[in-house]
Amino acid sequence: MQDDLFGDASPSLPEGFRYERDIVPRILQEMLLEMMPRLPFRAFEFHGFEGKRRVVSFGWKYDFSSEEVRKIEAMPPMLLPLRKLAADFAQLPPENLEQALITEYDVGAPIGWHRDKAVFGNVVGISLLSSCTLRLRRRTAGRWQRASVILEPGSAYLLSGPVRWEWEHSIPAVERLRYSITFRELRARASA
Repeated sequence: MQDDLFGDASPSLPEGFRYERDIVPRILQEMLLEMMPRLPFRAFEFHGFEGKRRVVSFGWKYDFSSEEVRKIEAMPPMLLPLRKLAADFAQLPPENLEQALITEYDVGAPIGWHRDKAVFGNVVGISLLSSCTLRLRRRTAGRWQRASVILEPGSAYLLSGPVRWEWEHSIPAVERLRYSITFRELRARASA
């Protein structure tokens, strides 16, 4: 783990953040990476703009124009073993992780500062193919608290509690092709 990327002397990561390397067995990583080219990825759309990354969702999809989630295609069976690993890591029942977002970050693709939408609860992220830096920040008493961690291929992280609700996160432009699979709990349902 790496702290102090932005000059904060804080020696620890935020409360509610967990990280574990090598949680996904190599054979499962290879199987998942083999299926990636067959997925129906589309450019990430946000209020009329397209991001540099491509995404595909399963279970539920957040619609930025209506600001609601809607039921979509169920999680494919090939994601269920990974969902079980993610749920065990987060100490949740697998069925609680109802949404999966697979993101393809091509070279140079970032994700800006954000908090996942409030319709989602705990967030578990799985990193595949190459590493990246996950940056965390929150503003308190007029100054930024910051921390970062290198997400290695096959690793998992959990955003829960204070880090989920009080902190933002981002990923700077990646240097190599990378995939992430993000599992989320659903807190509220809008349209089925």
